Order: sequence, then C-alpha cells, then structure tokens
Amino acid sequence: MTKSILVEDVWITKNIYEDAESSHYENLARAALTPLAGEVAKARQRLIESRDTFTSAIPSIDTGAIKFMEKKVVQFEKTINEIVSRLTQLDNRISGIEQYIKQSRPVHEIDVSTAPKQEDDEDDGVDLFASDSEDDNEAADKIREERLAEYASRKAKKPALIAKSNVILDVKPWDDETDMKAMEENVRKIESDGLLWGAAKLVPLAFGIHKLQISCVVEDDKVSIDWLTEQIEAIEDYVQSVDIAAFNKI
Repeated sequence: MTKSILVEDVWITKNIYEDAESSHYENLARAALTPLAGEVAKARQRLIESRDTFTSAIPSIDTGAIKFMEKKVVQFEKTINEIVSRLTQLDNRISGIEQYIKQSRPVHEIDVSTAPKQEDDEDDGVDLFASDSEDDNEAADKIREERLAEYASRKAKKPALIAKSNVILDVKPWDDETDMKAMEENVRKIESDGLLWGAAKLVPLAFGIHKLQISCVVEDDKVSIDWLTEQIEAIEDYVQSVDIAAFNKI
C-alpha cells in the first residue's frame, strides 16, 4: 500500500510535458511575430515613400532672389554711408564757420593788450604834427604835408595780408570699380585763381572701396569752398559725394 502511493505521487514524465509546453508557446510566439514583422516592414516602406514625397515637394532655392537681396543690402548700406557723410560734411562746415567767426571778431572785442605789436621801425621819428609856432606855421605845414605824403607812400608799398585756408577734402566714389586715378586727374583739372592743389592719397572705407583724400590751399576772397565742392561733385562719372575732412586758416 505504501509503495503504490509513492509511485502515484511521482510525475515521471514531467520533463516531456514541460518540453511540449515550451514548444507550444514558442510556436504561438512565432505565429504572433510573423504578421507584426510584416507590419513593421510596411510601416518602414511608407515612411520612406513619405520622405521621398516630402523631399520632392520642397521648392529649390532661388539663387536669383538671394542675389537680389544681397544687392538691396549693399544699396541700403551705401545709402546709410551717404547720410552719415552728409551729416559729417554739415558738421565740418559748421565747425569751419564757427572758426571763421572766432577769427574775424569785431574790433571792439579784440584785446589790445594781447594783440601783436606792429614792427614798423621805418615810422620811428616821424612827427606828424610839427611846431605850431605862429612864426613857423607855413614852414610847419609844408613839412607836415611832406611827411604825411612820405608816410602814405611807405604804407602803400607794404603788401596787403591775404587770407588763405588749408582744406582737406574726402572725395568718395560710387563703388569699388571706380577708377580712382582718373578721379584724381579730373579733380585736379579744376582750376581757379587762388586755388592750389596739394598732396593726395587713397584711404580705405569698406568692402574694398577707397576714398580720395586731397588737400588744397585757397584764397578766401577768390575761392569759395561751396563752389569747389560743387565743381568736384559735378564729376558724376566718378564722384558720389564730397566731404570736408579738415579746414584751417593760414
């Protein structure tokens, strides 16, 4: 009785059933994964087709539009530079006018104590008024007239003071393709009585563009700076604008 109970309680073929169960579930898993793999493959294919469709739908970059925008940016920058140049020119003109006004103050504002003394040794000893003696009135008048005539003659021989100004001009071209040598030649062709051209050099601005900086000496009574500026700006083939870089009285 005891031996029979022990045999019945022991599962001798347990390993066979466990292997069969494992195989059964593995087969079920494979059957479930097979359609899933197909769906994954289909989804991958749809993604590839969507990518190709999206790529073909993107419009090509318009290089012409980019060049147009670059050109507009350059033109805008030139306009800004021209405005700045005009403002600088106006400021320089105002500074020149203020300096000129300071140097040509009215006589009553001049401090006589600081004014330079005129060295006129030739006038030493000149008595414009001789003796008023009644006995020598006629002789004194004659001497006084002779001395006055002599004094006036010496004053007339002295050269008059000529007011001059040293001016440095900034002459700006249209672009980097402007012939700067031809520009300078045309500027120097401007001639006038009281105008003397000096040294010149090229000064870099931006984007490969240079400006012509040229100096000149003008006689204030004969040459107007405004007139000279207008004459230079009239060279429209080369000149975009003219600024006064420096203005000094000589």
